[in-house]
Amino acid sequence: MTYLGLKSAAHRARLTVSSALICLLFTLPTAAQQRVLLDKIVAIVDRDVVLQSELNNRLEDIRRTADRNSQELPLPNQLRDEVLETLILENIQMQFAERASIRYDDDTINRVLGNMAQESGLSFEGYVKALQDQGVYLQTREQVRQQLTIQELQRGYVNQRITVTDQEINNFLNSEMGQDVISADYLIDHILIPIAATDNPQLRAEKLRYTAELAAQLEEGDSITETRARVLAERRFALDGTNFGWRKLEQLPALFANAVEPMRVGQVEGPIKAGNGFHIIQLRDKRGGTEQIVKQTHIRHIMLAPNEIRDEQQTIALINELRQRIVEDGEEFTSLARQNSDDATSVVAGGDLDWVSQGGMPVEMESVVDALEAGEISEPFRSPMGWHIAEVLGRRESDLSSEYTRSQAANMLRNRKFELELQNWLVEIREEAFVELVD
Repeated sequence: MTYLGLKSAAHRARLTVSSALICLLFTLPTAAQQRVLLDKIVAIVDRDVVLQSELNNRLEDIRRTADRNSQELPLPNQLRDEVLETLILENIQMQFAERASIRYDDDTINRVLGNMAQESGLSFEGYVKALQDQGVYLQTREQVRQQLTIQELQRGYVNQRITVTDQEINNFLNSEMGQDVISADYLIDHILIPIAATDNPQLRAEKLRYTAELAAQLEEGDSITETRARVLAERRFALDGTNFGWRKLEQLPALFANAVEPMRVGQVEGPIKAGNGFHIIQLRDKRGGTEQIVKQTHIRHIMLAPNEIRDEQQTIALINELRQRIVEDGEEFTSLARQNSDDATSVVAGGDLDWVSQGGMPVEMESVVDALEAGEISEPFRSPMGWHIAEVLGRRESDLSSEYTRSQAANMLRNRKFELELQNWLVEIREEAFVELVD
């Protein structure tokens, strides 16, 4: 992992100093003045600099990591040159990010540190204290901030350079790799009541009945985890099972693959008879795949946002008045929306948002719309954008499989192109930057 040390505006001011050395005069007991070197500039990069202290800190981090992982490092001079080049490139990117106003606030940094603390098995406070004890807390915060900034910058600049054509998508979808990548993954839970070669027909029949009873209980909603624990506690029959984890159909035993493919999430199948016993499987979850049936709602709305000439209370009064004019006075929703709505995306269409897929609305709006009957006008409600009234014009389920599959393929192709395009972009910005190494 590479990071760029932040430099204050004072660093930029140093570029006006004719000497590259940053010195401070100390008055010694003898009253003689000596120049004591605190830091020095090792590279001038456009409007900024790379300091010797940054280079030393990065080299020390790399050596510590290499020692910890028993890794070999290049020769000292080669390592120094490579690390300096990395710092220069990071510096250039941070200047790009500053011009693009890419910034991360303290709350975001705290959330990332919280995740890092969780991964380390510590509380946030404990993790911060550990960093403070090592003297690297502030440095770590800035490293996290700069890493996030550079990642966001790279996503923005590089993605706009990448083009994925329809023909590339078609070729990918028709390839063996494409078919494999976009196929669904299944999470299977499994119970097995084993049978042995020595089991007599009566015992096998008892095990079959017992397995069928367990399957019926699961279908009624019992937890498979609790059921497994109960069977183990009862000790009536031995219990076995395999934790399959996430698998594609072709990675499952053929016995299960045929049963799993048509199953709905949560559905139970069993008993399934095999040579080693009677199986019960439950499809706990499914991800990916080409089947994407999405619930959609056809809605229209009027939105009013408080502004310089209409405060919050006046906005509430107006949205209530508009609802009354529609519901009680019989005025046209479409006309009132065109005359009053502040939503520029739908005002021309009389407030019509067309068919919106589930999850495609703000949470506050979706919760209200989900509770409406077709043709019903909602009570006024607030969202981050303003005050609304909404009407449901219809509901349907749409098969978006084709769109979803092509979107998946496009994202995968884009990701495959990203690294190459990133390297091309880094070469370009490095060549275009003014860089002067200072001996």
